[in-house]
Amino acid sequence: MLNELRKKIDGIDEELLELFKQRMSVVSDIAKHKKSEGIPVLDRTREEEKLNAISEKADAEIKKYARILYGTLFNLSRKYQHENLRDGATALQKYSSALCEEIREAKKAYAGKELPATAMVACQGVEGSFAELASEKLFKQQPVIQYMKTYDSVFTAIENGFCDYGVLPLENSTAGSVNKVYRVMQNHNFRIVRCIRLKIDHHLVAPKGVKLEDIREVVSHEQALAQCDGYLTSLSKKIGAEITQTQYNNTAAAAEMVANSGRRDVAAICSRRCVEQYNLEYLDENIQDNANNFTRFICISKNLEVYEGATHTDMILTLKNEQGSLYNVVSHINKLGIDLSKLESRPTDSDEEFMFYVTFKTAVNDELFRLIDDLTAVCKQFEYLGSYTEVI
Repeated sequence: MLNELRKKIDGIDEELLELFKQRMSVVSDIAKHKKSEGIPVLDRTREEEKLNAISEKADAEIKKYARILYGTLFNLSRKYQHENLRDGATALQKYSSALCEEIREAKKAYAGKELPATAMVACQGVEGSFAELASEKLFKQQPVIQYMKTYDSVFTAIENGFCDYGVLPLENSTAGSVNKVYRVMQNHNFRIVRCIRLKIDHHLVAPKGVKLEDIREVVSHEQALAQCDGYLTSLSKKIGAEITQTQYNNTAAAAEMVANSGRRDVAAICSRRCVEQYNLEYLDENIQDNANNFTRFICISKNLEVYEGATHTDMILTLKNEQGSLYNVVSHINKLGIDLSKLESRPTDSDEEFMFYVTFKTAVNDELFRLIDDLTAVCKQFEYLGSYTEVI
């Protein structure tokens, strides 16, 4: 019985393939006509009318599947028309081709190699920062760390060759994305070569002799304050006084400031290492609202380094601000069977486009190269940031 049904499916598929070939032949003729008349490929009104008509004709139980099928078919038709309209490679196609070759060469160059045991690493902040802890776990031997005042300075140090690598926080499981890093990265050239998810435990610390009930102000990085907001609210109620939360550019720098302030009413939220580093003492430990609190740090370099076992690829996609743009991208990714593990919108200065930071889970193979090629048809622009392994 099953074999008979499969034979029927095979027969239907042969008919569908023949009809598909005929359809794409007509699509090619349409592309030539549009080119001669200067008509754009996309006709959103026509596609919506067709989809609605198909949905009405389809039986109720397959209505949504018919819409998905024909939506995909229209996407393929548009891509085929674009390919027929090309007189030569566009700038984005040239970028795509050169990029794939660069990735292949980097994969070949780093085959059998590992991230260097030690290196000169740029981190934002001062000694005792979580970026420092992440750096130590990324490299087998103690790295030589250069502390920068700003995230922008970390990227600049890599671009100028002052440091081999930079380590930056990108997102936290409780407080979300580190928006300052996202904003700065758009102005620099770099590649992501490794990533680490670091367990983050926050501690409330102050100069020796200060009591918990004396605290009226808590300083730390905005992410740390957000990750401990529930605790700080409870603490205000407990001591019967309002506690001011003051943002500082780094948790370790906040601890250093508190140690040197001479004040007895201010505390810092920071790592355990800062207590000894700045001669402070604990007022309370592990104060993060979520015990399962992780921050994802990226390790960046000036040049592309693709190590064996790379399972993640990050990109920035720029799309036209028009109906269906994001759907077209997601459908292409889904068609290739690639896992889209992160999709986050980022602000732009233009009303005519919007931007997404994306992470794909895929090995560095033909599947990734097909994706890069496909993106030229559905993106206004895209930027490849690197392929890497994530360490937990």
